[in-house]
Amino acid sequence: MTEPFLATRAPINEAPLKPERIRCRNMKKYMLWIVFALPAFSFVLPAVETGMYRLLSISDSELLILVSQIPSKNKYLLDAASVKITVDGKAAEFSELKAFSVIQVKMELKKSVKNGIEIDGAATEIQITGTEAEK
Repeated sequence: MTEPFLATRAPINEAPLKPERIRCRNMKKYMLWIVFALPAFSFVLPAVETGMYRLLSISDSELLILVSQIPSKNKYLLDAASVKITVDGKAAEFSELKAFSVIQVKMELKKSVKNGIEIDGAATEIQITGTEAEK
Protein backbone atom coordinates (compact mmCIF):
# COMPACT_ATOMS: atom_id res chain seq x y z
CA MET A 1 0.00 0.00 0.00
CA THR A 2 1.37 3.40 -0.97
CA GLU A 3 1.53 6.29 1.41
CA PRO A 4 -0.58 9.34 0.46
CA PHE A 5 2.32 11.79 0.76
CA LEU A 6 4.49 9.90 -1.75
CA ALA A 7 2.70 11.62 -4.66
CA THR A 8 3.90 15.02 -3.42
CA ARG A 9 7.53 14.02 -3.00
CA ALA A 10 10.11 14.96 -5.60
CA PRO A 11 11.48 12.15 -7.77
CA ILE A 12 14.54 10.39 -6.37
CA ASN A 13 16.99 11.89 -8.87
CA GLU A 14 15.79 15.50 -8.26
CA ALA A 15 16.23 17.61 -5.18
CA PRO A 16 13.04 18.90 -3.55
CA LEU A 17 12.04 22.42 -4.58
CA LYS A 18 13.05 25.19 -2.24
CA PRO A 19 10.35 27.68 -1.19
CA GLU A 20 12.17 30.44 -3.12
CA ARG A 21 11.86 28.44 -6.34
CA ILE A 22 8.15 27.86 -5.76
CA ARG A 23 7.58 31.61 -5.22
CA CYS A 24 9.54 32.36 -8.38
CA ARG A 25 7.38 29.99 -10.43
CA ASN A 26 4.19 31.55 -9.03
CA MET A 27 5.52 35.04 -9.76
CA LYS A 28 6.22 34.05 -13.37
CA LYS A 29 2.62 32.86 -13.71
CA TYR A 30 1.29 36.17 -12.37
CA MET A 31 3.62 38.22 -14.56
CA LEU A 32 2.51 36.28 -17.62
CA TRP A 33 -1.13 36.91 -16.70
CA ILE A 34 -0.43 40.64 -16.25
CA VAL A 35 1.36 40.87 -19.60
CA PHE A 36 -1.69 39.50 -21.42
CA ALA A 37 -4.47 40.97 -19.25
CA LEU A 38 -3.43 44.64 -19.17
CA PRO A 39 -3.53 45.20 -22.94
CA ALA A 40 -6.93 43.49 -23.06
CA PHE A 41 -8.32 45.90 -20.44
CA SER A 42 -6.85 48.91 -22.19
CA PHE A 43 -8.99 48.22 -25.29
CA VAL A 44 -12.14 48.05 -23.17
CA LEU A 45 -11.57 51.12 -20.99
CA PRO A 46 -11.33 54.60 -22.49
CA ALA A 47 -8.21 56.66 -21.91
CA VAL A 48 -8.55 59.53 -19.47
CA GLU A 49 -6.35 62.56 -20.05
CA THR A 50 -5.97 65.81 -18.17
CA GLY A 51 -3.96 68.79 -19.29
CA MET A 52 -3.82 72.34 -20.55
CA TYR A 53 -5.46 72.92 -23.92
CA ARG A 54 -6.06 75.88 -26.20
CA LEU A 55 -9.74 76.34 -26.93
CA LEU A 56 -10.05 76.64 -30.72
CA SER A 57 -13.78 76.46 -31.38
CA ILE A 58 -17.12 76.02 -29.63
CA SER A 59 -20.35 74.69 -31.14
CA ASP A 60 -23.35 75.84 -29.10
CA SER A 61 -25.88 73.83 -31.10
CA GLU A 62 -24.18 70.43 -30.76
CA LEU A 63 -22.28 71.21 -27.51
CA LEU A 64 -18.93 70.30 -29.04
CA ILE A 65 -15.53 71.87 -28.42
CA LEU A 66 -12.36 71.73 -30.47
CA VAL A 67 -9.21 71.90 -28.36
CA SER A 68 -5.50 71.74 -29.13
CA GLN A 69 -2.93 70.32 -26.74
CA ILE A 70 -0.53 73.16 -25.93
CA PRO A 71 2.92 71.56 -26.23
CA SER A 72 2.23 69.03 -29.00
CA LYS A 73 -0.65 70.75 -30.86
CA ASN A 74 -2.70 67.53 -31.10
CA LYS A 75 -6.31 68.47 -31.84
CA TYR A 76 -9.37 66.81 -30.28
CA LEU A 77 -13.06 67.27 -31.05
CA LEU A 78 -14.88 66.60 -27.79
CA ASP A 79 -18.48 66.15 -26.74
CA ALA A 80 -19.18 68.67 -23.98
CA ALA A 81 -22.86 67.91 -23.37
CA SER A 82 -22.34 66.62 -19.83
CA VAL A 83 -19.21 68.56 -18.86
CA LYS A 84 -18.73 70.15 -15.44
CA ILE A 85 -17.33 73.67 -15.92
CA THR A 86 -15.69 75.66 -13.11
CA VAL A 87 -14.08 79.11 -13.21
CA ASP A 88 -11.93 79.79 -10.14
CA GLY A 89 -13.81 77.05 -8.28
CA LYS A 90 -17.29 78.41 -9.11
CA ALA A 91 -19.74 76.70 -11.45
CA ALA A 92 -20.06 78.25 -14.92
CA GLU A 93 -22.23 77.88 -18.01
CA PHE A 94 -21.16 76.40 -21.35
CA SER A 95 -21.72 79.74 -23.11
CA GLU A 96 -19.13 81.40 -20.80
CA LEU A 97 -16.32 79.35 -22.38
CA LYS A 98 -16.10 81.77 -25.31
CA ALA A 99 -14.29 84.28 -23.09
CA PHE A 100 -11.30 81.98 -22.49
CA SER A 101 -8.52 80.77 -24.73
CA VAL A 102 -6.61 78.38 -22.41
CA ILE A 103 -8.49 75.78 -20.37
CA GLN A 104 -7.69 72.70 -18.33
CA VAL A 105 -9.66 69.73 -19.65
CA LYS A 106 -10.23 66.28 -18.22
CA MET A 107 -11.45 64.02 -21.00
CA GLU A 108 -12.13 60.41 -21.92
CA LEU A 109 -10.70 59.59 -25.33
CA LYS A 110 -12.96 57.17 -27.17
CA LYS A 111 -13.83 57.55 -30.85
CA SER A 112 -17.57 57.75 -31.54
CA VAL A 113 -20.15 59.46 -33.74
CA LYS A 114 -22.58 62.14 -32.54
CA ASN A 115 -25.24 63.33 -35.00
CA GLY A 116 -23.10 62.22 -37.94
CA ILE A 117 -19.95 63.93 -36.62
CA GLU A 118 -16.95 61.81 -35.68
CA ILE A 119 -15.68 62.89 -32.27
CA ASP A 120 -12.52 61.90 -30.41
CA GLY A 121 -14.04 61.62 -26.94
CA ALA A 122 -15.98 63.39 -24.23
CA ALA A 123 -14.91 66.20 -21.94
CA THR A 124 -15.85 65.37 -18.35
CA GLU A 125 -14.48 68.44 -16.57
CA ILE A 126 -13.24 71.87 -17.61
CA GLN A 127 -11.41 74.07 -15.11
CA ILE A 128 -10.29 77.64 -15.57
CA THR A 129 -8.13 79.08 -12.79
CA GLY A 130 -6.28 82.27 -11.95
CA THR A 131 -4.27 83.47 -14.93
CA GLU A 132 -6.50 81.83 -17.54
CA ALA A 133 -9.58 83.54 -16.05
CA GLU A 134 -8.02 86.98 -16.57
CA LYS A 135 -7.54 86.54 -20.34
